[in-house]
Amino acid sequence: MIDNKRILFSGMQATGNLTLGNYLGALKNWLTLSDKYQCFYSVVDLHSITVRQEPSELRKRARALLTLYIAAGLDPEKNCIYYQSHVSGHGELAWILNCFTYMGELNRMTQFKDKSAKHADNINAGLFTYPVLMAADILLFQTDVVPVGIDQMQHLEITRDIAQRFNGIYGDVFTIPEPYIGEVGAKIMSLQDPLKKMSKSDENPNASIYLLDDPDTIIRKCKRAVTDSEGMILYREEQPGIKNLIDIYCACTNKTPEDVVKEFDSKGYGEFKMAVGESIVSVLKPVWDKMEKLSKEKAYIDQVIKKNGEKADYYAKKTLRKVQKKVGFPERIS
Repeated sequence: MIDNKRILFSGMQATGNLTLGNYLGALKNWLTLSDKYQCFYSVVDLHSITVRQEPSELRKRARALLTLYIAAGLDPEKNCIYYQSHVSGHGELAWILNCFTYMGELNRMTQFKDKSAKHADNINAGLFTYPVLMAADILLFQTDVVPVGIDQMQHLEITRDIAQRFNGIYGDVFTIPEPYIGEVGAKIMSLQDPLKKMSKSDENPNASIYLLDDPDTIIRKCKRAVTDSEGMILYREEQPGIKNLIDIYCACTNKTPEDVVKEFDSKGYGEFKMAVGESIVSVLKPVWDKMEKLSKEKAYIDQVIKKNGEKADYYAKKTLRKVQKKVGFPERIS
């Protein structure tokens, strides 16, 4: 605990452009958590390099993502918003935890199989041990809760297994983290294939709405969203395209699916798609305005990076020193 608050950790990769799904499924939910938890929100740039990156582009995207956290409403005074690569404890703890993680556990991770298929020419060790670094991210801050989607539960489960194994050998060193699953917008699906999750790496530009898309682009993508020939706006599994658009509309308007079905009873898909697009634009406009303002405040963003990085490093070192002592590393002489 920090200041009598339980600790929450989450992060996003500085690769690609964040989608509406990232915002509604994660970032928007984060805004409600700072009063209840001591939150650490990382730009996880160490994870990003399992796939080859253009260095200057990675730096640019990392800064843009950190700025976007703030533009979306995260207060850097209440939340610790920092670069993962600025806190060496992530990598140091990951190495130690590698030695307490079994190959069989890593072989079962579905993300490794998926990413290996996508990047067959670069199946590197970092890609294989990615879940251990993720475990280190979480355990480094004695995290109590981690916001996760259903598809990320496997990573949290292996984190819990590693922590329990370490604690079983050395005593109560790590807090065992629990999942935090937001109820609204937990899983936003692709506009072109509503059976798969909206992704920032989708090759079809019409499949995802990106946070920094302009209003015309958002409306156009909504108009092109895959639906069906039934012509009825109902919230059911048999109509995955319409169901996904209803989920998006609900997340943007705070309405229930029942409200939406009633609102658009006897109305056409075209009218509904336009309303969905307009609701997205309405939700994202304050973010765009704040992002434009912050992009001109270099000194302020630099100050946030420095101050929050130092704060994250302080708490990370508290855990790391304890772990190093437990495994038998010599104490540092000051």
